[in-house]
Amino acid sequence: MTEWIIGFLGSFMIAGLAFWKKSLSLSGSLMAICIGTLMYALVSLAWYGTLIAFFISSSLLTKWKQNRKKMIEHSYEKTGNRDAGQVWANGGIALLLAVAFYVWQQPMIWWGFIGILATVNADTWATEIGSLSKKPPRSIVTFKTVTPGSSGGVSSLGLISSILGGGFIGITAWLLSKENDLGMLFFYLIIGIVSGFIGALTDSFIGAKWQVMYDCEHCGKEVESSKHCLHPARMKRGWRWMNNDRVNMISSIVGGMIAILIGTLWM
Repeated sequence: MTEWIIGFLGSFMIAGLAFWKKSLSLSGSLMAICIGTLMYALVSLAWYGTLIAFFISSSLLTKWKQNRKKMIEHSYEKTGNRDAGQVWANGGIALLLAVAFYVWQQPMIWWGFIGILATVNADTWATEIGSLSKKPPRSIVTFKTVTPGSSGGVSSLGLISSILGGGFIGITAWLLSKENDLGMLFFYLIIGIVSGFIGALTDSFIGAKWQVMYDCEHCGKEVESSKHCLHPARMKRGWRWMNNDRVNMISSIVGGMIAILIGTLWM
């Protein structure tokens, strides 16, 4: 019972602060409390702490130089104020793995968890830092220059940031796991960097190829949302069901699978 109380209180305070700072909407805060409480109660501090490290670092980067990002964010379906759908897309699969680990206690489930969080963290860091690049991004599919904020656009700064974001999760997981061997540090770094980088690239590729995109008939921008400038937007390309949340979820699963593959080959 103590684990449930600690998990709830810790998640409540963090989600409450995020709601106050407008990093989470009300629905996003409630979803974060549910995920955090369950994760702390079912598994361990290593899982919970790694999840919190992702959330805090990504939230801080979202707020960093926000005024410079405002014009780009107008194209996004979701902005820095994350709702329940976005929280679930980033943390839902991680929670399911925590439940699976509670039942089966298999190391590969822990590796998959690291890979999923490395992916969503790498993607967030790439988006938030890469959007400040002085050079325009290029499409991951055609390699042609695209406007900042375009789905599937990548930049050198964004790619480097994704590597750092994945590595950050790997180091955090190593520290919290209490596996003090330096060889294991390298193992966790490889899992974080490789799975995060591949997962983030997968996110960009799916975004460029299949994510649904719309044309705003009021301002002329290509946007992720079906409504823009308070007007309905016209579907331009992609699959109607493949929105930003589903792109995030699919790419995080890919990152988790890469992490399990690395762990299996390593061990």
